Amino acid sequence: MATVPPPFPTPQEPVGHPELLQLGTALEPDEPCLRADAARNRARLLEAAARLVAERGADAVTMEAVAAEACVGKGTVFRRFGDRTGLLTALLDHSEKKFQAAFLTGPPPLGPGAPPVERLRAFGCASLRRSTDELELQLAAEPDAGRRFTVPPRRVRHHHVAMLLRQVVPEADCELLSHALMGQLDPALIHHLTRQCGIPMARLEDAWVDLVDRVTGTAAAG
Repeated sequence: MATVPPPFPTPQEPVGHPELLQLGTALEPDEPCLRADAARNRARLLEAAARLVAERGADAVTMEAVAAEACVGKGTVFRRFGDRTGLLTALLDHSEKKFQAAFLTGPPPLGPGAPPVERLRAFGCASLRRSTDELELQLAAEPDAGRRFTVPPRRVRHHHVAMLLRQVVPEADCELLSHALMGQLDPALIHHLTRQCGIPMARLEDAWVDLVDRVTGTAAAG
């Protein structure tokens, strides 16, 4: 039998008190609470960006286009969101918080209270459905290679999957195994499989459940 690899560095998220993390840099470093006028301006910019997504798709969302749609200077958009990725990730913030709340504190089987394997199955299926609902926006908001695996939402999801794996296969290198599992939930892969290959969502969900069962050595109920 192969020697169990040394443990991966433990992520810094507090295990006992998970927090719902914002996706991007919505708040400026020296501004823990946005002033009322700044909050209104931010909401106005996000509404403008959301209109552009609805009318022309995520590719049409540029800092210049949002500034024009909101009738403000381009510098205002840069000051509030930093760059285009920050703007797009801010648009995803609400759905990200909702998803995190569902798997961290929501009802089972996605949330606490179900066996870990059932939670893993539910997590992947919920993630797949969420990605298909907002696929263009998720693809446009994908961070560059240097940040892809370090942005807070990705770290929260990775930590969650690794935590559930440890409860089922504690002898495995669950930190690395969780990356392998989450590769099947990558938005770019989902786009390829659904849009370019025409694979239905039901098949992707079945494949996720099968992968979880093979990795954990269990069989799907029913």
